[in-house]
Amino acid sequence: MAMFLTSIRVAVLTLLICACGYPALILGIAQAFTPGTANGSLLQRSDGTIVGSRLLAQAFTQPRYFWPRPSAVGYNAAGAGGSNKSPTSADLIERAQQTVAAYGATPQNPLPADLAAASGGGLDPHVTERSALYQVARVAAARERTPLEVESLVRRHAFAPGGLLSSARLVNVLELNLALDQMR
Repeated sequence: MAMFLTSIRVAVLTLLICACGYPALILGIAQAFTPGTANGSLLQRSDGTIVGSRLLAQAFTQPRYFWPRPSAVGYNAAGAGGSNKSPTSADLIERAQQTVAAYGATPQNPLPADLAAASGGGLDPHVTERSALYQVARVAAARERTPLEVESLVRRHAFAPGGLLSSARLVNVLELNLALDQMR
C-alpha cells in the first residue's frame, strides 16, 4: 500500500510539473520576450479590431483583394492538413481547373503553381511575389488604382524568408490586403 501511495504522489507531482508548471514557465518567458508571437501574431486594423493572425491564411474572394493559395481544409485552423489526394484525382483536377478559370489564366498567361495548389497544411499565409504580381491587374481594376501603385505595394511587402540566402520572395496576403485597405 505504501508503494501505491508513493506512486500516486509521484504521478501527481509529475503531472503538476509537466502539465502546469512547465507550460506556465514557457508562456511567461514568451510573454516577457516576444509577447506578439506568444499571443498568436495577431493583426489589427487601425481602429484596433483584430482581423486575423499573420501565421494563418484566410479566404479572400472579392476581386479587390489579393487571394491566397487554395486550402484543402477551407482555411479552418482547427483542422489543418492537406487533401492527401493524388495528382491524378478527379476531385483535385476539377478544383485546379476551377481555380485556373477563376484567375482567368491562359496558356499565354499561365497561373503560378502556388495559386493553383494548396499548401501541405492548407493554411499557408504567404504567396510568392510572382503570384501576388499576377493578381495586380485584377486588384488595381477593382480598386480603381493604377497597376503601378498596386505593384509598388506588393514589392514593398515582399520579403526573402531566408534572408540573403533565399532566392524566393514571399508576400503575406493578409498584411498586403490590410495595406491595400489603408491606401488613400
